[in-house]
Amino acid sequence: MWDLSDESLLTGMAAGDAETAAVFVRRYQARVYGLAYALVGSSAIAEEVAQEAFLRAWRHAGAYDPRKGRAVTWLLTITRNLAVDAMRLRGDRPVDPHILLHTLTGDERAVATTSYEDAEELREALRALPPEQSVPIVLSVYYGLTAGEIAEREHIPLGTAKTRLRRGLARLREALGVTHD
Repeated sequence: MWDLSDESLLTGMAAGDAETAAVFVRRYQARVYGLAYALVGSSAIAEEVAQEAFLRAWRHAGAYDPRKGRAVTWLLTITRNLAVDAMRLRGDRPVDPHILLHTLTGDERAVATTSYEDAEELREALRALPPEQSVPIVLSVYYGLTAGEIAEREHIPLGTAKTRLRRGLARLREALGVTHD
């Protein structure tokens, strides 16, 4: 059963075969949970998201179309959508400047060595940016949204979202004195 393709497993799931569903879950449970955890940042919520993702995959296995993409992509898209919904239910949280600074600089030491003054400097730099640049930065860095998702959420063209994100990050790096060696 382990050597069956994902498409075969989904066909079995669509027919109600619990054994093929179990194999499918075991095959992808780590990836689904990992993606959910990366997006929501809570193991309890990530477990709920992962469970719901597999339930939806089970219920909608018959709707999967291999011509539109791989089964794992389909499953991870379900997971991502559920995780985004879970984040929305939790409401917007304030951005931890330590996480944002680490993400912007890529420096693990930034979190450990960031003082209150550095964190406040980051907040001020974000506040100094126009909202059309600061919002995409927060959505991208903290919430993990892609430029396409930002464009959709903000009701702007994709190119505009990319430009705002790129210019905002450049201005933020400049304000913080971040250089790329």
